[in-house]
Amino acid sequence: MKFGYNLEKGNPMADKIQVKVPDIGDFDAVEVIDVLVSEGDSVEAEDGLITLETDKAAMDVPAPEAGKVVSLKVSAGDKVAEGTVIAELEVAGDGGSDEGASADDRDSGDAGESEASATDAPSEEASGDREKAAPAGERKEVEITVPDIGDFDEVELIDVLVSEGDEVEEEQGIVTLETDKAAMDVPAPHAGTIKSVKVKAGDKVSEGSVVAVMEALVGGGESEAAADSASSESVAPATTGKGEVVATETRDTAGTDKRADRGSLQAIDESGFAKAHATPSVRRFARELGADLVKIHGSGYKGRITHEDVKKWVKSQLRGAGGGAGLPQVPEIDHSKFGDVERVPLGRIKKISGPRLQASWVNAPHVTQHDDADITKMDAVRKALKSDAESMGIKMTPLAFIMKACVHALREFPDFNSSLDPDGEHLIMKKYFHLGFAADTPNGLVVPVIRDVDEKNVFDVARELGELAEKARNGKLQQKHMQGACFTVSSLGGIGGTAFTPIVNAPEVAILGVSKAEMKPVWNGQDFEPRLTLPLSLSYDHRVIDGAAAARFTRYLADVLADCRNLVM
Repeated sequence: MKFGYNLEKGNPMADKIQVKVPDIGDFDAVEVIDVLVSEGDSVEAEDGLITLETDKAAMDVPAPEAGKVVSLKVSAGDKVAEGTVIAELEVAGDGGSDEGASADDRDSGDAGESEASATDAPSEEASGDREKAAPAGERKEVEITVPDIGDFDEVELIDVLVSEGDEVEEEQGIVTLETDKAAMDVPAPHAGTIKSVKVKAGDKVSEGSVVAVMEALVGGGESEAAADSASSESVAPATTGKGEVVATETRDTAGTDKRADRGSLQAIDESGFAKAHATPSVRRFARELGADLVKIHGSGYKGRITHEDVKKWVKSQLRGAGGGAGLPQVPEIDHSKFGDVERVPLGRIKKISGPRLQASWVNAPHVTQHDDADITKMDAVRKALKSDAESMGIKMTPLAFIMKACVHALREFPDFNSSLDPDGEHLIMKKYFHLGFAADTPNGLVVPVIRDVDEKNVFDVARELGELAEKARNGKLQQKHMQGACFTVSSLGGIGGTAFTPIVNAPEVAILGVSKAEMKPVWNGQDFEPRLTLPLSLSYDHRVIDGAAAARFTRYLADVLADCRNLVM
């Protein structure tokens, strides 16, 4: 038997457990988009059983133990919430070797495992039995060594955080290492007492170097305090009052704060960490290294984060290539000292887009090219087509013409329709023209994508602009509606302004910002005449685009918008 599961006795060789939807944040009635197993299937611990999808992410609900799927309680398309039972598993019982023994014998045989009796509500008598039966474990001297720190050797040790005789908790920092770009703590593998410290500040260490020796309780059972401490850091099945399993996770935020306070890797986003698509063992491993799962791209099945993904991310941070790990931190200020304040949670979309925008700004050298386009003729054509568009239920906006014009410019300057290969030595040239546009919604800015703009006329583009913008405002956009863009247009023309510097939507290499059109006097060689002028702001990745190419791009785009005949064909 395992701690925390609702057991249905029947077969003395096996037990049945219920698997429930874990904590999925602030979401309710989340859709089941895929059932990954069938009744009768054998599964391993952490194998995905079903896949859930919110507006922005998908996650699997894993099997808590190896066993056989006895029954499935949900189907694709069902709506579930935290605590919903999704399946029953038949798992091997601990008393299987005593098949011919009586129930009393089996109970006696199981008494040595304190976890087994924890399923039921603990009475004083049961608690006493567990204390007598729990193995005392063995106190051993354990060497604390430097973990895998990437491609670095002879890393400087800048601080020793403990002294001989100190009592430490599991995961508490022992020493702090520093490379050129980042610092990290080496944590204690167990709770215990520091017997000796083998290093001092200024020493050089490498992977495997012994930094301290501690005496810790290793193996067998643990004291209640030690068990509680371990469970606060690891992912263990929680239980209801009836002993039913709720696959959830508890987090040692205090330990995380200690690491953050000492200047380790950037502080972990706890709310995002809880929702990350990773197994319990990967979560524990990430916490050991101070890695934020929110910032790690999963390479496993359905985007699941693996141990290897965590290692690669930590290595990139230590190399200073992890999106600003080596940047100085903004000082923390208690603003309430200066007056009344209110702490308001950041919107979900902003929490998702913020790190991506920061990563783009830090990694890509941004430059913005400004220009003006004469859209007097284009606006006249747009107004002429307006009644036809309205008869088809379409709102004809300038953005439809601008996106069609962008396709012409991208064909003329193909480097703008590319992405920089991760090796930094090649360009990925795209033969398609999928354009994103920034949509303002009550919850924040999102970027829907219109595919194959080159194959659609201005009416088709205008129709899709309206449909996708409506879905964005209503929170109905699916993941497929926001993927695959090779260039983005961000239009603030309906609001105002004269120019701005949009952030490139990486891995794209350029983004066009459009401000409010304004009637201006323009010299035609003899007189000033009024012309409707549209401000353009082109931000680009200077690793790929040169300033001269950007200036030619905006000038060509302005010419296409001025002579708009090709845009309506």
